[in-house]
Amino acid sequence: MILLILGLLLWTQAHFFKRLAPARHAALGDRSKKIVAVLVIISVVVMIFGYRMAEFIPVWTPPAFLTGLNNLMMLAVFFLIGMSATTGRLKGRLRHPMLSAVKVWAVAHLLVNGDLASIILFGGMLAWAIAAVILINRAEPEYVRPAPGPASKDIILVVMAVLTFVIAALIHIALGVSPFPS
Repeated sequence: MILLILGLLLWTQAHFFKRLAPARHAALGDRSKKIVAVLVIISVVVMIFGYRMAEFIPVWTPPAFLTGLNNLMMLAVFFLIGMSATTGRLKGRLRHPMLSAVKVWAVAHLLVNGDLASIILFGGMLAWAIAAVILINRAEPEYVRPAPGPASKDIILVVMAVLTFVIAALIHIALGVSPFPS
């Protein structure tokens, strides 16, 4: 469990570095992005190993019907992630589509995982995403909504979200964790 918590702390520190230590971030110049990228990769690896190695300590038993809700939320997650890169009409509808995706992802996984390690991992990522939105909005209160693009790009976004969901489901199945009710 300690490794999982250390991974979460490293993830948070790496992502908050620019906001919490702007002078130090600026002093590092271009190296700052490289350092943060390496720390983020390390934090993900540490979280994965920490999560996989954590003892299973049940806290609550999620009802089976939440699996369908989780899947619907995960489809929304892939749509939100795509919104961060779309050039369609939906471009700029949300100020923080990637962080919104992390929040929905975390809540979806909290609904179907009732063990302590899952609560720490997904709850920690949810707390990080909420704090990140607050920090960004305080640092940059003015948001200029980008001009929307063609609607055809939104159709591509929907197709890509569905395909990505299918790929993620297949990866989960390959890892022995079926995202579908049995």
